[in-house]
Amino acid sequence: MAERDEIVAVYAAGVVQGIALVTFPAASAIFISSAHYDLSSTEYGGMFVPQAITAITSSLLGTGLTQLFGIKRIYLSGLFADLLAMAMLILSVLVMHNRAWAYGILLVATACMGVGFGLTVPAINTFAAAFFPQNVDKAVLVLNALLGLGTALAPVFVAVFVGLGIWWGLPVLVAALTVALLFFSLRLPLNLATRNGTSQARKGGTMFPARFWVFATFAFLYGICETMNGNWASIYMTKKLGASTAVASVALMVFWGAVTAGRIFFAAIEKWFPERRTCEVLPIVAAGAFLVIAFLPTGKPYLGILAFALAGLSCSALLPLTVSFAEEELTTIAASVASGLIAFYQIGYGIAAFGVGPLQNRVGLGLNTIYGGTAIVALVMSALSFTVVRRPPIATPGCR
Repeated sequence: MAERDEIVAVYAAGVVQGIALVTFPAASAIFISSAHYDLSSTEYGGMFVPQAITAITSSLLGTGLTQLFGIKRIYLSGLFADLLAMAMLILSVLVMHNRAWAYGILLVATACMGVGFGLTVPAINTFAAAFFPQNVDKAVLVLNALLGLGTALAPVFVAVFVGLGIWWGLPVLVAALTVALLFFSLRLPLNLATRNGTSQARKGGTMFPARFWVFATFAFLYGICETMNGNWASIYMTKKLGASTAVASVALMVFWGAVTAGRIFFAAIEKWFPERRTCEVLPIVAAGAFLVIAFLPTGKPYLGILAFALAGLSCSALLPLTVSFAEEELTTIAASVASGLIAFYQIGYGIAAFGVGPLQNRVGLGLNTIYGGTAIVALVMSALSFTVVRRPPIATPGCR
């Protein structure tokens, strides 16, 4: 019974973390609206710099902290940081018309979100791999599908709460879900040391071999591609394609929904279409999606919804497959793999989240040009994918 409850808690944490993570991008129209926070594109992008920094730091420190305090405490600490992020976002509503105070509080909120993401996501990926050691790829894909479900739900909730005139209902909802999950998880053992006679959280060293950097570079490039869609889709829809806030929310929902559906789909067909082929094909699809988005005609927002659906499908399985490939292959550093890859993913996230504003305001590039340029990043990721999926010269147990 306890083990089943542990599985429920960990996979539920994926959904809650997904909603929390996209709460800020989903509310992008609120942040740049003159009736609310009135942030510029650079200020909006700058909101995510603290998130990237703290996510990278907490991910890299996560393995050592896990060895000191145990993976359960790290997991719970991540959820508590998510709760603080929502509390800060709710607090910012009270002073939103004082731009200096509001922006400062938003920066604290995203910093807390970074800690929550950096601690929680590697922990739940480690739990998922430990719960199902004979089917790590599928276990991690399903977990990340639920994470994607949460990211798809956030824009839906924003649209509903905006329609009700209480957009801040989303952080209130996320805070309530996080509190419930914290109380549910507190009574569970969540101790990997009891599984398979060893603790995966404590297994292995911390020195990264050359192969790790291949996976890390891939995760970094993926972070740029995903964030260009996840953080800027709504703004692109409203500014470039003339969509309403509601339609822009639909586009973001469709993107994350396609991410979720793709993860489930590729997990279901892995017997007929191996994961390594998925990893090789999807970056090419991503490059095509970025080019389609870049050349969308103004005033055709519904074409934008279809384009972001294609982009979501292209992003779907790449990060979870990268994590599972690396965890199965790099068994000597199993403790550090998920945390390290999440850190590099967050470096890409930070570059894409913040870099778009300066490229627009200082260099003078349009969002469509930036999307077109990101196709080059996807093509580099495509070239690297053949190295990511190759079998190592000397296979170890569990490697492909």
